[in-house]
Amino acid sequence: MKRILQTRQKQFSKLFSTEAGKIVSGFAKPYNDIPGPKGPLGLGNIFNYLPIVGRYSWLKLHKASRDKYDKYGVIVKETMIPGEDIVWLYDPRDIAILLNEKDYPLRRSHLALAKYRKDRPHIYRSTGLLPTNGSEWWRLRSELQKEISAPKSVRSFLSDVDEITKEFLVYLPKEQSFDALPKISRLNLELTCLITFGERLESFKADEQLPTSRSSRLMLAAETTNSLILPTDQGFQLWRYFETPSYIKLRKSQEYMESFAVDLVSQKLCFFKESNSGDSFSPLKRTSLIEEYLKNPKLDLSDVVGMAADLLLAGIDTTSYTTAFALYYIAKNPQVQQKLYIECEKVLTNRTSPLEGDVLNTGIPYARALLKEVFRLNPISVGVGRILQRDLIFGGYQVPKGTVVVTQNLVACRLESNFKDATKFRPERWIDQRRSDMNPYLVLPFGHGMRACIARRLAEQNILVFLIRLIRNFEIVWKGSDVEMDVKTLLINKPSLPIDIELKERPQTNFHLQV
Repeated sequence: MKRILQTRQKQFSKLFSTEAGKIVSGFAKPYNDIPGPKGPLGLGNIFNYLPIVGRYSWLKLHKASRDKYDKYGVIVKETMIPGEDIVWLYDPRDIAILLNEKDYPLRRSHLALAKYRKDRPHIYRSTGLLPTNGSEWWRLRSELQKEISAPKSVRSFLSDVDEITKEFLVYLPKEQSFDALPKISRLNLELTCLITFGERLESFKADEQLPTSRSSRLMLAAETTNSLILPTDQGFQLWRYFETPSYIKLRKSQEYMESFAVDLVSQKLCFFKESNSGDSFSPLKRTSLIEEYLKNPKLDLSDVVGMAADLLLAGIDTTSYTTAFALYYIAKNPQVQQKLYIECEKVLTNRTSPLEGDVLNTGIPYARALLKEVFRLNPISVGVGRILQRDLIFGGYQVPKGTVVVTQNLVACRLESNFKDATKFRPERWIDQRRSDMNPYLVLPFGHGMRACIARRLAEQNILVFLIRLIRNFEIVWKGSDVEMDVKTLLINKPSLPIDIELKERPQTNFHLQV
């Protein structure tokens, strides 16, 4: 009898199982049974995101997502407008099914940016890496990632990144309170332009602090564009038929970023034509990304301009906001800061010691754990989106091909069912616990798989270099509000409050004399 029961149990499990999410039985519940808001009379829930009358906000999508999780559970179907659904996933098992799909991953994002670029075929061959899908996306990705993603290539920028970071530390105010985020944005703009174009903007200088300066306008244009992606992606998309106020803001921001990118790419191209060697003068110790792309016969000039614009758009706010969250947690947790300082003092025996690549690889486990914990509590975005290329099962429900499905990693990472003391900042959890105990589909700040962020390694390197240099030289004191830090969901998650800190210079010490 026991053997029969075991056999029946196995048969029952097979009936309700999924094979990487593929439907293997007829027992999946129908798509229309997925719980979630449909709006009044089924006319869509977009009204709930409208100012004043709506209960949700584009700037607080994580709160809206948590509210839907509490009401409906680990899978939610939200009808934005009739015929346009989004399925939200909170269970890491469902997230794994979604992100392990084969072929070229499809997503629906940056739609207004795509329109802007399609309307300018004299400049762009495609809509770029961010909105493009299918074989055209892979044509771009496969060529562009060779220089920007390879570990050896990323490490070749380390000494230049370190030098600019040391220069940036001199520029920062000392022994006084200041908002660190605008300053950090200047650092990341400077690093992005140096790595991308091999050019310095000198954005730390006094005249570049003016709102009319080139660096100030570039930072504003990037933040404006990123803040308009989510509102223009959703709803009725009236900008497709006439220029709405949001689209006008996006267009003007892109026009400025585009003119900057075209100008610098043109300068590089002219130099190549005039130079027999193909080499150019640059403050970089190696050739810039754009120079390498211009030499690639599989990329045309329009591809290079598009990638330059994408790097400007994605390279400033992502690393700046993450770094700002890191400074907040370090300043608010003195014991964390002390552990980080001890590690920094070991790898930089004095303040002017060069930062070597081996140190970033194996010498800073606590710094890496700290960054991972920042990504857990404050990921770059709320989650990862895909368009299904076949019918799949999530949470026991059949979801048809063509559906937009978005993971809710920010909410999932703050659930006690996934992490003990989920809302507490504890870098030690990534050192004390075995890697096998952590679900690999929860902390995904850069996405996953083929469509993961192409510049992930560069971003992490830039953040770690800054944190190591800063903490080695200064103690960070929190001077900001006692109100708990929250998130503004501008596509890229931004701190809700100023990062008001004070830097106190550490005494000149030598680690070797203390042991």
